[in-house]
Amino acid sequence: MKLPLYIQIVIALIIAAIVGILLGAGHPIIDKGIIEHLVLPCTLIIKALRTLATPLIFLAILHTFISADLPGKSGSKLVFLLMSNTVVAIIIGLFVSNILHPGSGGKLGIATPTEKPNVKPLDPWSLVSDVIPDSIVKPLVDNNVISLIFVALAFGIVLRAIKTEQMAKSQTEYQTIERIISLLFDAVIRILHWVIKLVPLAVFGIVSKTIALQGFEPFQSLGAFVLAVLLALTLQTIYYLIRLRFGTWVSPRKFIIGARDALVSAFCTASSTATMPITFDCLVNKIGLRESSASLGVLVGGNFNHDGTALYEAMSALFISQVIGQHLTLAQQLMVVLTSIVASVGAAGIPEAGLVTMTLVLTSVGLPTEYVAILITIDWFLDRCRTTINVLGDMTVSALIDGKKATI
Repeated sequence: MKLPLYIQIVIALIIAAIVGILLGAGHPIIDKGIIEHLVLPCTLIIKALRTLATPLIFLAILHTFISADLPGKSGSKLVFLLMSNTVVAIIIGLFVSNILHPGSGGKLGIATPTEKPNVKPLDPWSLVSDVIPDSIVKPLVDNNVISLIFVALAFGIVLRAIKTEQMAKSQTEYQTIERIISLLFDAVIRILHWVIKLVPLAVFGIVSKTIALQGFEPFQSLGAFVLAVLLALTLQTIYYLIRLRFGTWVSPRKFIIGARDALVSAFCTASSTATMPITFDCLVNKIGLRESSASLGVLVGGNFNHDGTALYEAMSALFISQVIGQHLTLAQQLMVVLTSIVASVGAAGIPEAGLVTMTLVLTSVGLPTEYVAILITIDWFLDRCRTTINVLGDMTVSALIDGKKATI
């Protein structure tokens, strides 16, 4: 029987702690150079995640535009609800991070690259000048978020318009490009699955190396970060319940009771995609929403609505900046907001997928992606928590679309 990924990660953590203690737990008993080699698998996995980030988000945006079914006013309302929930989630995450400063004084035991990226001061003029790339492939090569968004949205909007025109004329040529995009998107997701299967090996390498060289001190600040993220996710849950109370006919209490199976499934599987059938069943049969509302919020919105992931990635960026003492200006935090919104669209509904898009968020404000390695050690738990919030957000959107009148 194959062990679930989170069990593999927990086992890797335990073995890594034992190995780290045997190697000295802060007082290495063998050559430090040999111990440093333990982190090699983790370094390679982070590079693979960084490589997948831009094509994943680019294809995810195209796939969303060309395949999503957004009928009339309900579609417009859906887009507004999804965007507003995501923006609020990111603002909550940044607010908690700026107030609590979980990374201040922390030492994660990772050497920051000697050559720091040359980050230009962010201002409206620079943002405008960076929108149009020198070539179509340049944003994919340089991880330029602004240009990537521009190119992806341009192609997505045009492809959507072509599809609409051809459907009105009963033409089917658009189906070819739709199948190609879906195939490429599925291919990237499959490669991502392969990389994610190696995450336990990365966890073993980074944890054993860190404990062997520096003991358990570097992990103390991670505890503060976990608590900060849990607090932010709790505030996001309260926000959902307030929206339910004043924007729908469903009482928050009835909603939570009806949603229990879906939320437990989301936490256990760490996959909003795997939970979709249960989520849909809970909305229709236990809460009592219309099938059309449940379909829009869960089956459509769930493909590109990841509030918990956006919140987590924004908080991770601030946490890492606090650890290395690289203050993020208001403009840079606005860039984190923008990038987290786009990254949350590309975060596939599979375990640990947020690690991929996080590299893009960090790169956008000049933060070293090497620190994603240490976050992997706690991501297996926080991934479950944010996936639960993702599903709760999808269900909330379905209830808001259903409106204030109960089904007769």
